[in-house]
Amino acid sequence: MSAVLWHDLECGAYDVDLPLWRELAAARAGPVLDVGSGTGRVALDLARRGTPVVALDADAELLAALAARAGTLPVSTACADARTFELCERFALIIVPMQSVQLFGGPAGRAAFLRRARAHLAPDGLLALAISAVLDPHADGPAGEALPDLREIDGTLYSSRPVAIYGDGESFVIERVREVVDPAGARRASQDVIRLDRLDAATLQAEGKAAGLRVLPVREIPETDEYVGSTVVMLGG
Repeated sequence: MSAVLWHDLECGAYDVDLPLWRELAAARAGPVLDVGSGTGRVALDLARRGTPVVALDADAELLAALAARAGTLPVSTACADARTFELCERFALIIVPMQSVQLFGGPAGRAAFLRRARAHLAPDGLLALAISAVLDPHADGPAGEALPDLREIDGTLYSSRPVAIYGDGESFVIERVREVVDPAGARRASQDVIRLDRLDAATLQAEGKAAGLRVLPVREIPETDEYVGSTVVMLGG
C-alpha cells in the first residue's frame, strides 16, 4: 500500500501532459502502450476516452492498484522491465510519460528499451518519450522553497517534499523527504532518492536513430507555476 500511496502523492496530480497524450492517441487506431504506467495516471485517462491501453510497469503493486481502479475500462496490465519486455502485439503508439526514460540506467539501458519499443511498434507507429527540461547541466543545487505534496487519509497526514537536486556524474539525483503525521501527532520521516540520467533531446534522437527509428519533430509540454516543462522526443517506426 505504501508504494501506491507515495506514487499517487508524488505523481498523480500532474496533468499538464495529458492533452498531448490524448491528441496522439486520438490520431491513431488501436491500443496504446503506456511504459512506466504506475497506478494509471495516463492509462486511465486515455481509457476513459475509449482508447484501449496496455499499461506496462515493473512494479506489480502499482499495477494491481491500476487494475482495481480500471474496472471495466479497456485497460490491461503487463508487469515487466521496459528494457526486456516481450508482448504478443504491436502498437500504433507507445508513450513514455514524465521522465521514465531517464530511469533506464544510461545509454545501454535506453538502447535496450529502444530495441524492444521498435520491435513492438506497428508499421508507421510512433514512440513518444518525455524528458524533463529542468534536468540540464545548470540545474544543480538545492530545490529551493518547493512546496510539499500533501494528502490526508483517515486523519493521517502524508507529505513529500523535494529538498535537493544535484549532479552525480552522468546522473542527476533528486532527494525528497517523506513525512507521516498520525492523528496523535507522532511524526515519522524518511528520505527517498531518485537517480535520473542526464539526457537531452538530441542525444535521445541519436539513440533512436541508431535503433532504426525515424526522428520526427519534438513536441513541448509547457511549464506551469507548479511544474517544469518537458520536451517530448518523437520517433517513428
